[in-house]
Amino acid sequence: MMKNDSGYHVPVLLNSSIEGLNIVPNGVYVDVTFGGGGHSRKILESLDENGKLFAFDQDAEAHENSLDDSRFTLIDQNFAFIQNYLAFHGIAQVDGILADLGVSSHQFDSGERGFSIRYEGELDMRMNQDQELTARQVVNDYEEDRLEFIFKAYADIRNARLVARKIVEAREVNEIKTTTQLIDIVKLLTTFKKENQFLAQIFQAIRIEVNQELEVLKKFLVAAQDVLKPEGRLVVISYHSLEDRLVKNFIKKGKFEGEIEKDFYGNPLVQMKDVSRKAIVPNEEEIEVNSRARSAKMRIAEKL
Repeated sequence: MMKNDSGYHVPVLLNSSIEGLNIVPNGVYVDVTFGGGGHSRKILESLDENGKLFAFDQDAEAHENSLDDSRFTLIDQNFAFIQNYLAFHGIAQVDGILADLGVSSHQFDSGERGFSIRYEGELDMRMNQDQELTARQVVNDYEEDRLEFIFKAYADIRNARLVARKIVEAREVNEIKTTTQLIDIVKLLTTFKKENQFLAQIFQAIRIEVNQELEVLKKFLVAAQDVLKPEGRLVVISYHSLEDRLVKNFIKKGKFEGEIEKDFYGNPLVQMKDVSRKAIVPNEEEIEVNSRARSAKMRIAEKL
């Protein structure tokens, strides 16, 4: 897998996402998932001296990649609060917003953060190292029913009840502190052929719970719609069906579930136009360069 100089992964759907923003050179843009700064650098290339780019990232390690550019501001906050912090910087509306929802290769490849099934590390999984809830607390403190719910709801694990029970039985003997301890407990609950996929699903479910990723995404989408100017673009890259479903429903229906609402005359009550119409996926060349791009889906919307 190719990485950039900062050690972060090559940005997924880089050119397609920048094209999707339909950048106005003197506009104001937001990259809400700064990471290694790949998307931000590309956005800045399209802006003139009057353009502005704001970026969000709550991971302290990402701030080591901050860009030395007078047009650029990096905000150390969760992107759910995009509207509040843009207002703090005197920005009421913007021309475009980009969100790449994937966990960076850098985070996956840092064993001590606990994101990866390949390395031993503390059960952490926090995007924001200042928050209290960790994967260790989820695994050791959650009731069996709650564990079953997150494995079923956030990873669609068929034997979620058995997984939860095995974890509870194991932690009654010894606290589960590391990724390898957790893996040893659950890996026998699937076949060897499907082991990596199964373990990745377990870790995904716990990570989503630790970081409240779906709730954060919902808050972000509502705020992003408010912040965008008319004809402003929203570009979102997601990596699993739960995220993509929320993005798709919000763009098409203006809500996360249920049927689209209509006015008295039968016109849809939506504020966004679905520009992409269907999910845009990486081509084989991009997948070859970055294998984690395989699951990426990008959707583009325009504020009406």
